[in-house]
Amino acid sequence: MAKAPVLTPQAEDFPRWYQDLINKAELADNGPVRGTMVIRPYGYGLWERMQQEMDARIKKAGAQNAYFPMFIPQSYLTKEAEHVEGFAPELAVVTHGGGKELEEPVVVRPTSETIINEYFSKWVQSHRDLPLLINQWANVVRWELRPRVFLRTTEFLWQEGHTAHATYEDARDYASRIHTDVYGDFMTNVLGIDVVLGRKTARERFAGAINTLTLEGMMGDGKALQMGTSHELGQNFAKAFNTTYQLQGAEREFVWQTSWGVSTRMVGGLIMSHGDDNGLRVPPRLAAVQVVVLAIKGEDAVLAKVREIGAQLEAAGVRVVVDDRTDTPFGRRAVDWELKGVPLRIEVGPRDLEAGTAMLARRIAGGKAPVQVDSLAAIVPGILEEDQAQLLRESRERREARTVDVKTIDEAVEAAATGWGRISWADLGPEGEAKLAEQGVSVRCLIAADGTVPATDDQEGNLALVARAY
Repeated sequence: MAKAPVLTPQAEDFPRWYQDLINKAELADNGPVRGTMVIRPYGYGLWERMQQEMDARIKKAGAQNAYFPMFIPQSYLTKEAEHVEGFAPELAVVTHGGGKELEEPVVVRPTSETIINEYFSKWVQSHRDLPLLINQWANVVRWELRPRVFLRTTEFLWQEGHTAHATYEDARDYASRIHTDVYGDFMTNVLGIDVVLGRKTARERFAGAINTLTLEGMMGDGKALQMGTSHELGQNFAKAFNTTYQLQGAEREFVWQTSWGVSTRMVGGLIMSHGDDNGLRVPPRLAAVQVVVLAIKGEDAVLAKVREIGAQLEAAGVRVVVDDRTDTPFGRRAVDWELKGVPLRIEVGPRDLEAGTAMLARRIAGGKAPVQVDSLAAIVPGILEEDQAQLLRESRERREARTVDVKTIDEAVEAAATGWGRISWADLGPEGEAKLAEQGVSVRCLIAADGTVPATDDQEGNLALVARAY
């Protein structure tokens, strides 16, 4: 009798495969309140590495980290009508505290434009205070009706950047810088996902923004996932909160603003972009554990050698874990590390010790081969870079192979059954977009004819990327 697979095969049931992998790789559990999640240590390790890489890029772009309260007076949200209307169905509102009814209900942070603008209006007085570039790492709550771990949860973790500028052009350029130099660089060169950078349509734009820039990734089943967004807010919130700065004379001017964010949704994107029927595949540049060195047997000489190899790799700058838990069967440990997607396994047993070799198993490229122990510290960094490049290449090849040019709404819907459609925005337009939405297909973004981000919604030659989305 054939052995049952550890995971439901992707081709059989992709959503079930996704949930199986989260459970078997010990990434997360469902929380006690519907829609919440408990992120387990290995899953949180992935998020920590994302934080580290993102935080470095955000700071390089000039933003500083701060923290704002998670409780927001309800009156703050009502100051920007479009914003509150956009978030109203998702709000969690606290009406009682300390055993008493509150004089004013407070909203549990769904996003922080309103509370941050309350303080920006105090902190910005003159042109010398600009640009003001703030980021915070926090949790937010949006009451999710159709939860899915990492992808859509009632509470999730994220970073949200908020900035104020003296001119429209400065704000526009900064939103674009975050879009490309922070998010685009991270997702392409660390996550290994070949995201498309584009511009949202008015229908898909963030509530309260004048423009939203997005990064869309194609998942393993051909659906799209919005991986991150950067918004131009214009002067909408500045006018609502009277956030102004003094010009050279007595005249005052409203600031121009941006906001931008990515979340633990990226963990879900990582799983669905790179995972296979054997589990997760973690890009080496992201991996909290790049290499695991496994002792096959509990003999003293073997244990000493795996620890020695671990020390040598660590000295070479590799993030390594030594697995010397020989009271647990080797096969089970190997499968567990494969499920977790650690890029390389180095396996050492008595026979390997005698030969001066170790068995090198590559999770991304596949295959196992013996290598000289003395060469490991020299060759492992190069192998990790090869595997990083392979994941990005596979992501790009999948997106290109499953994106087709279409001319009609029917063709767009057909394309979205297995991948993405690319259609002229001039031919589709808002009316066609609405018809697509009726069939569960959305315009993920607009791109220029040369694949770049268009400057305006109605730029001549704009193409709409359409897909079913998570």
